[in-house]
Amino acid sequence: MALQQFTNLNFEDIKETIKDYLRENSNFTDMDFDGSNLSVIVNLLAYNSYITAYNTNMVVNETFIDSATLRENVVSLARNIGYVPRSRRAATAEVSYNILDLPSTTEIIKFQPGLIGNGNANNINYIFSIPEEVTGTVVNGESNGVIKVFQGQYLTENFFIDDSQPNQRFVLPNDGIDTSTIVVKVRENSSSTTTDEYKLVDNILGITSTSQIYLIQETTDEKYEILFGDGIFGKKLSNGNIVDVSYIRTQGKGGNGVARLSFTGTLLNQDGALLSDYEPFLTPISPSENGDSIEDVRSVRYYAPRLYSSQHRAVTASDYEAIIPSVFPNIESISAFGGEELDPPKFGRVFIAAKPKNGSFLSQFSKKQILTSLKKYSVAGIVPELMDLKFLYVEIDSHVYYNTNFVGDPENLKSNVTSALTEFATGTELNKFGGRFKYSNVLSLIDNVDSSITSNITKVRIRRNLEAKINQFAQYELCFDNTFHTKDASYNIKSTGFNVSGISGTVYMSDTVITGTTKGNLFLFQLSSDTEVTVVSNTFGSVDYEKGEIMIDTVNITSTLLPDNIIQIQAIPDSNDVLARKELYLQFDVAESNFFMRQDSISTGANTSGTRYDVESSYSNGSKVRGAIVPSTTNATTATLVGYVDGQPYFGAFHTMANGQKMTGAVHGNNSKMISNTPLAPIDTSSTMSSGMTSSSSSTTSTPSSSGSSGGY
Repeated sequence: MALQQFTNLNFEDIKETIKDYLRENSNFTDMDFDGSNLSVIVNLLAYNSYITAYNTNMVVNETFIDSATLRENVVSLARNIGYVPRSRRAATAEVSYNILDLPSTTEIIKFQPGLIGNGNANNINYIFSIPEEVTGTVVNGESNGVIKVFQGQYLTENFFIDDSQPNQRFVLPNDGIDTSTIVVKVRENSSSTTTDEYKLVDNILGITSTSQIYLIQETTDEKYEILFGDGIFGKKLSNGNIVDVSYIRTQGKGGNGVARLSFTGTLLNQDGALLSDYEPFLTPISPSENGDSIEDVRSVRYYAPRLYSSQHRAVTASDYEAIIPSVFPNIESISAFGGEELDPPKFGRVFIAAKPKNGSFLSQFSKKQILTSLKKYSVAGIVPELMDLKFLYVEIDSHVYYNTNFVGDPENLKSNVTSALTEFATGTELNKFGGRFKYSNVLSLIDNVDSSITSNITKVRIRRNLEAKINQFAQYELCFDNTFHTKDASYNIKSTGFNVSGISGTVYMSDTVITGTTKGNLFLFQLSSDTEVTVVSNTFGSVDYEKGEIMIDTVNITSTLLPDNIIQIQAIPDSNDVLARKELYLQFDVAESNFFMRQDSISTGANTSGTRYDVESSYSNGSKVRGAIVPSTTNATTATLVGYVDGQPYFGAFHTMANGQKMTGAVHGNNSKMISNTPLAPIDTSSTMSSGMTSSSSSTTSTPSSSGSSGGY
């Protein structure tokens, strides 16, 4: 009788396998009768097998760092390759202090280790401490300076070295410790007044038998153990030694954003006398930042093997991507690349772009911290450079077809579509360096929002925001790092309006393709209406469609239509799947996208032959500009606002359809676009619109001419 193979963890399948085994023996019957004794025994055997198999499977999974789920197991496996998970990090702030009217005998003031102030963020009180004594000088009864404070409670522990305990351990009894604040000092004995401070190391390279060092490792319940040398690697502690350990126990990211502190610390003079009548004024130079939670299991699984492969040396770009989060945990996403990848190349340099968890850009203080921490990892001949991230925005124009038999209010349907895409925009595939906008996922998501949606025609565009240097001559470079698609010989690159020195009125930027090449020239133009163009400068810069790069020549920009000196510049990607390379940080901008709800007359049965079915083009280039259209005869501040086109203000000519819908242009044409009264895209009912229209931009009425036609196949 052949043995059965158990290949799954499903209870019913296991039970059925046991029954099949019993059926091969005629002595066993009634196993299919649930009320029989044999059936009970089968259930018992199946249940026992199920539990055993499950436990075995879990045990095997917990032995590999890729599949382990329990934190203590993941931490233990990471420990085997020399990786210590990042501890909770205290929010820090640089605080200036000012003390007035000190006694004339006071020469030095001393802030004692421990509590120094209280602050508030989000209606929660947070305490701040300093881990070591801070001194300051006094001049004419006044003392000023800057100190670095840490959010959390200052704690101390003492350990007595006892050789009678062969396996003595030094475990700090509290969780929530910021290991970067740990200070370890060793005294010869309990009566000693002098101490030796031991240094934290993360590897044993260069360690001798006399090196005063210690290591740390995470134990159970997110606590930490201190390890000392054995006399071969690191100095061994002697019987009777006293170990004094101080550290900050913090609330992590909760302490971020504290902008005001009140002094609650201890202040002494040079003689150790308490200065209780003199309260320093504490002023944070910037709100507290960089507080963070303990490294989670997912992060440990990702970074542990990568840090191991770097061997504590930053040589390759991936080495920097692994090391920086370990020394500066307030990193949400990071990208590193060698200077040899640039055009022209910059050899001997590695460029690093990082996005912090709390904000878009690293502060100068944070950049200094990172570069300082990298010094012990960087090798000679390689210079790391930190650069600010650059946002690459993805936008869509989606015409969503729906069956009116299943939906009453298309506005609610549009709201459901935008809500679904807004949630999608927060996903892990986006909002990071190396992010990827997956076009097929978006199409599928829109179609599945509601059963009434029959299809969608969605077009993708990409955007960079240019921050102009107002009233300054400057050159600009915008890298999209995605190949551009050219639909026409001109007007593939579109911008919002701006003003330049020497030209009266609002101008826009666009391109002309150089025939037979992958390059083009930029030019400036003005609009008398949405279709009447006047070129005012043929030499404004260049565009490389293959590299996705825009170069703007020296220009003095005096103002922009958009606030904050921003000029939005868009292009059409050659691939609907958009990638964020190098320092580009990908975001899906749903707010700048447009959604048009269109009736599907075929699905409703109103026009099954499809003769009146209006299909949206997947290749139309649309308007010549992005955003507000300001006629060259006026400007945005004096022009009459007609409405909004694609969510942007519109100031140009318009006409009104028979159903009351405003459209761009003095007369109706293929490039006419709907005008809404609000920045929201209007409901597109053009498939059922009457062709009659009246002109509201002039005294004449425009009516399309009729022409004969013949059918054919």
